[in-house]
Amino acid sequence: MAEYDYDVLVIGAGPGGYVAAIRAAQLGLKTACVESRETLGGTCLNVGCIPSKALLHGSELFEEAEGGHFATWGITAKPKLDLSKMMAEKSKAVGELTGGIEFLFKKNKVTWIKGHAAFEDAHSVKVGGDTVTAKDIIIATGSSVTPLPGVEVDNAAKRIVDSTGALELEEVPEHLVVIGGGVIGLELGSVWRRLGAKVTVIEFLDQLLPGMDADVRKEAGKIFKKQGMDLMLGHKVTGASVKGKTVSLTVEKAAGGDEQTIKASHVLVSIGRRPNTEGLALDKIGIETNKRGQIEVGHDFRTKVDGVWAIGDVVPGPMLAHKAEDEGIACAENVAGQTGIINHDVIPGVVYTMPEFADVGMTEAEAKEAGHTVKVGKFPMMANSRAKANRDTEGFVKVVADAETDRVLGVHIVASLAGTMIAQAAQAMEFGATSEDIAYTCHAHPTHAEAVKEAAMAVQGKPIHM
Repeated sequence: MAEYDYDVLVIGAGPGGYVAAIRAAQLGLKTACVESRETLGGTCLNVGCIPSKALLHGSELFEEAEGGHFATWGITAKPKLDLSKMMAEKSKAVGELTGGIEFLFKKNKVTWIKGHAAFEDAHSVKVGGDTVTAKDIIIATGSSVTPLPGVEVDNAAKRIVDSTGALELEEVPEHLVVIGGGVIGLELGSVWRRLGAKVTVIEFLDQLLPGMDADVRKEAGKIFKKQGMDLMLGHKVTGASVKGKTVSLTVEKAAGGDEQTIKASHVLVSIGRRPNTEGLALDKIGIETNKRGQIEVGHDFRTKVDGVWAIGDVVPGPMLAHKAEDEGIACAENVAGQTGIINHDVIPGVVYTMPEFADVGMTEAEAKEAGHTVKVGKFPMMANSRAKANRDTEGFVKVVADAETDRVLGVHIVASLAGTMIAQAAQAMEFGATSEDIAYTCHAHPTHAEAVKEAAMAVQGKPIHM
């Protein structure tokens, strides 16, 4: 008899977990994946990345037709919103993708064990009333919404909601207050603003999009204000109460004082996410979490317990689906005795609003703090021929390079296609490209991507079209 039920057991079927399971199975390992949801794909596919992008797309089309971009091109339309149909189309997309993962599990002979897993020891977990054993176990349980003291989320009541609840509203809010000016808050705030809601964003810091380059954050403030969002920067919410269809929020300055009350029809709490490690019984195998609730791992994703690995949102690094996916592949390869690696210095991030905000590598400030003397090249989308022709000229491309070696340290883009454009920058950086390498690579004309080329040329002070 085999010593273990499986060679590899993955706990969690989100972007990191399901990819790790499929890769392990492809490498010839007998693999199972424990997942408690009724569908595979984790937060990302079920109540995160995918449904939010579907609603972003649908709401963007509505706004364009209502008198935005359509009118610019002489197209007259009188759109009528059928919110239930928009929500149904979102759900259909989610169903297709989660069902696709289930198909891939069957194709690759990955066993789906339904339920919650808790460690018994380093090679066995309890799922319901059953014990499942494996030679290696990969923790990929993802993250959940960070709660805000004094503001109780109740997605069922649909007044104070988190990101999951904001994807399921049955009416367009009259006034939506978004607590948190980060990626998720701005994306979902954009959805409901386009569909007719008044949107107020309350952010603790003095600018939106914490962690992004200073020029990008400054531009974001201008863009969202221009789009009609009310921005309360440098403020915090200290309490909330619901009476009927009205939510009353107590708000004051970040440093304290100047208390005021804001009334809204709906509130979205979006102040970040925290690792899902509770309920795993990590104490039984001697694993502690750090101050942020994360599991510390080595470069190969091994925990301090032999045979136990961890990836994705439960380990340090940005909480991004694609980061988890790449870690899942690398971890599975390491479990199989191969060499799986991921370059954590080159992980792009995207905000899928309109325009989009994307970055990869260091901000200008981070590069300087790391001891680099930097040269910066910046090119406005206003000067890009395709953007000009399309009448979507908001934004810019910024390239940060080392002044001595010319190696690209970071790229920051604000543009309608920023999320797609950043892939070129990430690949260039993965190959150790200089700004000159990008500048002297022929780009098709007319394309938005030419702005990346021109920004790279601007590092040396010689862009053609500016």
